[in-house]
Amino acid sequence: MNVVPDTSVVIDGRVSVAIEDEDGQFEGATVCVPEAVVAELEAQANDGYDSGWDGLSELKRLADLADDGVIDLEYVGERPSAIERGHASEGEIDALIRDLAEELEATFVTSDIVQAEVAQAKGLEVEYISPEVREIGELRVEDFFDDQTMSVHLKTDTVPMAKRGALGEMRYEEIGDEPMDEETIDEYAREIVDGAKEASGGFIELSEPGMKIVQFRDYRIAIARPPFSDGIEITAVRPIAQTDIDDYEHADELKDRLLERQRGVLISGAPGAGKSTFAQAVARHLNDHEYAVKTMEKPRDLQVGPEITQYTELGGEMAKTADALLMVRPDYTIYDEVRKTDDFEVFADMRLAGVGMIGVVHATRPIDALQRLVGRVELGMIPQVVDTVVYIEAGEVAKVYDVKTEVKVPAGLTEEDLARPVILVSEFETGEPEYEIYTFNRQVVTVPLADQDDDQETGVDRLAKGEIEREIRSIAQGYVDVELKNKNRAVVYVDDNDISTVIGKGGGRISDVENRLGIDIDVRTHDEKPNQGASAGASGNSGGGNAGSQSQPAGQIVTPEITSRHIVVPVDGHQSETVEVQANGEYLFTATVSRGGEIQVSRGSAIADELERAIDRKDPITIVPS
Repeated sequence: MNVVPDTSVVIDGRVSVAIEDEDGQFEGATVCVPEAVVAELEAQANDGYDSGWDGLSELKRLADLADDGVIDLEYVGERPSAIERGHASEGEIDALIRDLAEELEATFVTSDIVQAEVAQAKGLEVEYISPEVREIGELRVEDFFDDQTMSVHLKTDTVPMAKRGALGEMRYEEIGDEPMDEETIDEYAREIVDGAKEASGGFIELSEPGMKIVQFRDYRIAIARPPFSDGIEITAVRPIAQTDIDDYEHADELKDRLLERQRGVLISGAPGAGKSTFAQAVARHLNDHEYAVKTMEKPRDLQVGPEITQYTELGGEMAKTADALLMVRPDYTIYDEVRKTDDFEVFADMRLAGVGMIGVVHATRPIDALQRLVGRVELGMIPQVVDTVVYIEAGEVAKVYDVKTEVKVPAGLTEEDLARPVILVSEFETGEPEYEIYTFNRQVVTVPLADQDDDQETGVDRLAKGEIEREIRSIAQGYVDVELKNKNRAVVYVDDNDISTVIGKGGGRISDVENRLGIDIDVRTHDEKPNQGASAGASGNSGGGNAGSQSQPAGQIVTPEITSRHIVVPVDGHQSETVEVQANGEYLFTATVSRGGEIQVSRGSAIADELERAIDRKDPITIVPS
């Protein structure tokens, strides 16, 4: 008796089972394994798919049975070409295997119902073996969880770890005594994937070479394998709390606000603060009040009732999911997580189409959630997209903002011709404005309105100084210093040879600057600055400035070079010494000079950003020994 198995039944491991069971259905048969099956299994294993490894394990079992004399094992046919493998999804490999079964007058064995029907239609003798279905109870990875465990982290040759504790107070701690070996981790991973396939409430959310994301009941489990990771790693996450909206501060006001009409809401907070938990409570509250609620998630891990449908990417794009949802017409959609520009654009499109939107956003400050819309959504549209910001901290509602637009003169400016649309960000409970967002000299700025000491420079002051410096530096060649006298007047100090250029013929150039900025500007030389000695001059001008003056900072003046990855500050002398780096006489940071006579600062760091801004302002950069 000749038996030709296809790829599905080899992966399922049912050929060896049929040989070894009580009936001994294929005992003594010649099992002819097509080279096309081997090629498919090899390709899948190389790509990191468990199915490939499962199939190769079955071939080893068949080889053992052949060694024991239970069956004869042969490999038949030719290895498929690259073109045939490329069209495997269209049935090319299946056709090769069926042709071999027909040629050998063999029984064709499959666990694929479509293959079985096609083979029968071709007149082949077919043995269809239903895929194995097991009763899935609990996964072994669940044994690591207790009531306060949010996530479990297992990795080859590493002691099991877990995040445990109350919301906002998570601890990453060891939960085992010995490192786990690769064989055990691999068994756990296979059990998880099998459970997701076979258990109700389980499915595979993402399957890529080296990575699978599985939803198994309340657990979201990520399985990483080499070469994507440097070892097999399992990360299992489960929500540790299910709250009701009444458990939160401002509950009554928030409930009324959400039910009043469809709104645009951003739920923000740091990782682990409880944003998703609050989003789930909001979803249940809206559903209980007869609102049609859906979710958009990738991966799907919000814990909501079956009456709330959870959608993921359609065709790999959330934009397509949004198009489908607009046909469904939900009252509210929970979007978890809004991270990339595409996410914000989809959120805005759905909101402007009239759908109530609730987005979950990572932010370390309440205002940061709103600022992430700047540049992604037209400024004037932001209040139409988001009118409420809820900031979650340690599982509690720490701040709620109301967002709206008014046409007004921004706080701190008094000229009537400076009136413009201003986004007011107000504290929800008191109604007191805390921030204003508006366009100033073609730039979008966010200005805090918190009370400050009279002698402390306000956000508006810094903004005005920065814009005046930017305007004057675009005209002047040398060093520029700005001093604000009040909200309507400033004095600009420039080099002697820049005076005429900055003022312009008949004062026309400085008048244009004044009109653009809405502030009176008095132009003077550095010598005219009170309490100053000789002119500061341009960078490199060696004059008689006072050692401690702001216009001529003390120390060695240097010219930093900005590369793609670093800001390189050349230093003459002081090799291996610790020095201070100052901008316009103000301390920036302390560093050690290399033996090559330079300081390197990696771009993207806070220090580099501050130094780069100083360079853009043309501030003198100086090196002062510590």
